[in-house]
Amino acid sequence: VLMIMRLFSLVYLAGVVLSPEAAAFSMKIIDSHLHVWADKSEAESDFPYDQPPPESLQNVATPEALLEQMSKAGVDGALIVQPINHKYDHSYVTNAMKKYPNKFKGMMLHDPSLSPEMAVKRLEELVLSGYVGVRFNPYLWSEGELMSTDDGAGLAVYRRCAELSCPVGVMCFKGLELHYDDILALIEKSPDTQLVLDHLGFCALNDEGDEAFKQLLTLSKYPNVSVKVSALFRNTGNDDSFPYDKIKTQRFEPLLKSFGSSRLMIGSDFPYVLETEGGYDGAINTVKSWLSENDAEAVLFGTAERLFGKWSA
Repeated sequence: VLMIMRLFSLVYLAGVVLSPEAAAFSMKIIDSHLHVWADKSEAESDFPYDQPPPESLQNVATPEALLEQMSKAGVDGALIVQPINHKYDHSYVTNAMKKYPNKFKGMMLHDPSLSPEMAVKRLEELVLSGYVGVRFNPYLWSEGELMSTDDGAGLAVYRRCAELSCPVGVMCFKGLELHYDDILALIEKSPDTQLVLDHLGFCALNDEGDEAFKQLLTLSKYPNVSVKVSALFRNTGNDDSFPYDKIKTQRFEPLLKSFGSSRLMIGSDFPYVLETEGGYDGAINTVKSWLSENDAEAVLFGTAERLFGKWSA
């Protein structure tokens, strides 16, 4: 009787009803995508902004605020992606990693303005200081320039990342279709580099997103490509909302079929997720509720740890 009650109970504050399979297991969770940044007082003293965060989120994205959210949601560790608010000054994220080494790893932000030699040197410096991934934001490149340009810093870093076993995450904020050919070129020029697409590839639930999602599924034939099941709220279009039932059936389930659980990983996009229905724990528990026990190990922590190393938390 107790087991039946356990399997069918509501166990999350977000109100997500777990399937019997999902309710029957509990395991490690690594949040593969989030940000931290200095609060107002920290920014005025030791960690100035390159550009200020949204005022409503300015003081809620410290490592301590994040750890509080993680604790409530049962999240054991996280990959901090360097925020645009501090741009190429990685000191705040580095400080968080040093302060909480069992909880946090870091993904640096590539600076496309550097020469290939200086960009590779910067990569190597940050890897030596503990960073385990690199973010490519294609909107930081000069207009008309590509991440995959043969003599560019992006490709030099991308190739060096293969040698360093350092995955590259790509943020296609305005839509995967704008960067699909560029991503293909990166994959073909350095097939040993692990490439990770943020936030379901930014394939929203609309006509453009549906076409882009078809492109995303074609990338599953490349074994070095993985996808973050993160920032669900950024992909809803006008057709879905929390708890993201359409995202589940129209995005997650096809991705699971094409890529397999071993190339998918959970992520929240903290602190932005705090301003969405369900909040942080709702985002984590929603994805968890979609998983069978067989898939949960990979999506909740296995894929992240395969790519970025073990968390000792």
